[in-house]
Amino acid sequence: MAFFGLFKSKKEKEKSKKYKLGLHKTREGAFKTLHELLNNNTKIDDDLFDELEEIFIMADIGVDTVVKFIDELKEEVYHKKISDASLLSEMIIDKMFEIYLKGEIVNANLNLHDGLNVILFVGVNGVGKTTSIAKIAYKLKKEGKKVLLAAGDTFRAGAIEQLSEWARRIGVEIVTKAAGSDPSSVMFDAVNKAKQENYDVLLCDTAGRLQNKVNLMAELSKINRVIEREAPGEPTETLLVIDATTGQNGMTQAKVFSETTNVSGVILTKLDGTAKGGIVLAIRNELGIPIKFIGLGEGLDDLEVFDIESYLYGLFADFFND
Repeated sequence: MAFFGLFKSKKEKEKSKKYKLGLHKTREGAFKTLHELLNNNTKIDDDLFDELEEIFIMADIGVDTVVKFIDELKEEVYHKKISDASLLSEMIIDKMFEIYLKGEIVNANLNLHDGLNVILFVGVNGVGKTTSIAKIAYKLKKEGKKVLLAAGDTFRAGAIEQLSEWARRIGVEIVTKAAGSDPSSVMFDAVNKAKQENYDVLLCDTAGRLQNKVNLMAELSKINRVIEREAPGEPTETLLVIDATTGQNGMTQAKVFSETTNVSGVILTKLDGTAKGGIVLAIRNELGIPIKFIGLGEGLDDLEVFDIESYLYGLFADFFND
């Protein structure tokens, strides 16, 4: 059964309700326009596809992804001789599901193993990186993991103080050094403390400077070398944190970081604060990187493990209720 029919046959889940609430702005923006367009006895022609293209670009799905999406949709519509625009909604939802999965089983959970897991967090300043680290630390601690933090953004005293305060509030330990210290020395101390004291997970903050790509690459390479030398096979994950409200700037950041380090997943923050929630599909289609977590609120419990079914339900809830 196609995704649309499968989801419509299920009872709405608690997680889906949270996504529905968190994606309210996106649903009331571009996807409300889409709902009205497809339920207005609209004729299927090139003008309709042009309007669909505008709607999806407005939702920040990204030009490259939208062009590919519309071309595939057109081909399927004409092949199946679809003439009723109201039937397009099911095809659109199924097509988005396919774009995200890319024929693969996409695992949004952290790839944790026995022993020490080192998770590196990268991203520019101001995207919610420190808060995301705190939320994941809180989640892992609740799951019974022994968690250690490393304040690797030594270029900003404020970043060290902020992460230290989160560590105090959550009740986990943190490794810090004075502002201006070499970030790699923080990682060295943190990894060795984590090994000696049998920690399950080490969460590492890094500086978020994009002004000089060469320096960024050199810094992240050095951090990775230190971690690998002290804990072979690590880091387990390198998570890129992006602010969803920045739109295509977020895509630009994702491209730069994916070129400078081996990004294994994306944390998309502040998705509840934007009307452009389509960036999920753009990141997955254009960079091939899965979304691991999305921020749907400010509370410690509001960083959700990404679920494509619940995400699409949150965008298309009005269609499922038709």
